[in-house]
Amino acid sequence: MGEHAFPPLHGKAVLVTGAARRVGSAIARLLHRQGASVVLHYRAAAAEAEALVAEFNAARPRSALALQADLRDTAALPLLVADVLAGFGRLDGLVNNASSFFPTALGTIDEAAWDDLVGSNFKAPLFLSQAAASALREHGGAIVNITDVHAERPLRGYPLYSAAKGALLTLTRALAVELAPEVRVNAVAPGPILWPDDGQFDDAARVDIVRHTLLQRAGRPEDIAGAVAYLLAAPYVTGQVINVDGGRTAYL
Repeated sequence: MGEHAFPPLHGKAVLVTGAARRVGSAIARLLHRQGASVVLHYRAAAAEAEALVAEFNAARPRSALALQADLRDTAALPLLVADVLAGFGRLDGLVNNASSFFPTALGTIDEAAWDDLVGSNFKAPLFLSQAAASALREHGGAIVNITDVHAERPLRGYPLYSAAKGALLTLTRALAVELAPEVRVNAVAPGPILWPDDGQFDDAARVDIVRHTLLQRAGRPEDIAGAVAYLLAAPYVTGQVINVDGGRTAYL
């Protein structure tokens, strides 16, 4: 999906969670290039978020702002939406990108892992979407959730993460029903795009994962960003999931 294949987002305000780094920053960059005013949510990566905001505002004044929140704190989420509205006067799009990802071998799962993985991957998108619903309805907005190909095909060693993403996949379709016809809700399910920073996959595991894609290569964050941009703009698409995985789900 090329950047120029989509309608511009001029005059739209979009909140991207976990936008300071990795895939989130690629999403924010593309949406900003397409004319959107972008709110970059971050939890701890303040320096990266502020650097991106400075870059965006240098290119187009007053087109970006950074907001900090722990998304697992449900009481903070209506305040986050209020700050978006205070900054830009509207909210047209919500991209639920922020996510925790780590293994949880069966027999070792505890409530801390539950709170982190389910909190970031399911609970936060639910309560943030609920908090944003009224503002999104006002302007015929859209929600895009970032799920995972393992929402439907669980990854061995990651049962809690896979289940949380599965819940987010079901939530995507449920919210599409609940928020229709004013708000469209869709999801993007990445395959192998960026490897975790903490070395969870060694070289052999990476080679094996890529080998099980039809395109025989890992994807780029920009591939996810393009799918998100499409779903934010596509006026007749809701309740859908786009797998951006190099054909991995067709090959598994």
